[in-house]
Amino acid sequence: MSQTTHDSVVDMCRRARAASRKLSTLDANTKNRVLTEIAQLLSVREVQDELLAANELDLEAGRQKGLSKAMLDRLALDGKRIAGMVRSIEEVTLLPDPVGIVTRMWTRPNGLKVGKRTIPLGVIGIVYEARPNVTIDAFALCFKAGNATVLKGGSEALNSNRCLVGVLRRILDLELLSDVCQLIDTADREAVLALLQQEEYVDLVIPRGGEGLIRFVAQNSRIPVIKHYKGVCHIYVAADAQIPMALQIVENAKLSRPGVCNALETLLVDHKIADRFLPEFARLMSEKGVEIRGDDETRRSVPDAKPVTEDDYYAEFLDLILAVRVVDGLDQAIDHIHKYGSSHTEAIVTQSYEQACQFVDRVNSSVVMVNASTRFSDGGELGLGAEIGISTTRLHAYGPMGLESLVTEKFIVYGSGQVRG
Repeated sequence: MSQTTHDSVVDMCRRARAASRKLSTLDANTKNRVLTEIAQLLSVREVQDELLAANELDLEAGRQKGLSKAMLDRLALDGKRIAGMVRSIEEVTLLPDPVGIVTRMWTRPNGLKVGKRTIPLGVIGIVYEARPNVTIDAFALCFKAGNATVLKGGSEALNSNRCLVGVLRRILDLELLSDVCQLIDTADREAVLALLQQEEYVDLVIPRGGEGLIRFVAQNSRIPVIKHYKGVCHIYVAADAQIPMALQIVENAKLSRPGVCNALETLLVDHKIADRFLPEFARLMSEKGVEIRGDDETRRSVPDAKPVTEDDYYAEFLDLILAVRVVDGLDQAIDHIHKYGSSHTEAIVTQSYEQACQFVDRVNSSVVMVNASTRFSDGGELGLGAEIGISTTRLHAYGPMGLESLVTEKFIVYGSGQVRG
């Protein structure tokens, strides 16, 4: 690592730490006003044109480098996605401020009043690939929760991220808050290593991207890391499922955006409904260009399906490929999820209240659904305003992470002269 890169990253983290102290004392009205002004600036046509031009530079470079369809889809911006960023900021402003809430208070026998109150985490480092919207979502959530951010986007989105942070800075500069958002503005991967060593200034690192990036961060960080290696999401179609509902849910879960972590990757079908469900399912998937990889039972109903392998059941395809297995009831479906799943999102399609309850009770992935698409496993869709990431580890957060996951609690103690004997 060059000394220049190292010193630059250290300086950014140091400035973020200093800025976080001022940010932690801002009241909710001030934070909401700043976020509203950012949303308004992002809505200006000239600003959007600048952003789309910067994004097109990234897309063209990505095409020349041979980035996958899934990666290019994550990288691309358009009017709809910019509007989504604006909407995310607006939704965050409407959420209650998570800072300064007294969650508990009790009195000890000696008269001490003891309580717990929420405080910001401090400085959060975000290491991410492709998606420029992460720049806005991560900043907005961290800012509302009183945290400074150090952003390290991927080289494939360098121009887009520069433009977005420039928009943020136009507003933050007016509030003398520029340092609360730092962008490590280099394609040098050594900068990530430098960031991961700054435990003196950074309190938490959240990586967002492929499994390789997340493992790299987890293996090299001196700072606590929120991990989400991959999204191997399952849907179990129970014997009593309504076939039209099941088809609609499966189609949405697999096809609405195949290249994202909450897309369906493995379909489990109860053997009692397989003969009726699978042929209709296969026709639908064939029309949409989905490659089916199935076990022997699946291929009896879907002769065109390719033989599935053990590795396919562990795979996050992020593509128009779907692994399918016919299972002998709920127990076998749950056993399959426990063996091959990644603790991301699982769903059951059933009319049985008892089976739904068993599925919810026995499957402990970060999001468990009944009669709904796995694509709802998203902070915005679940009412968090936006998400900063999805945790598939259980400390300190699990599942989509919104504002409440970006604060911690301190003890507060009120006395009247007590001393310990």
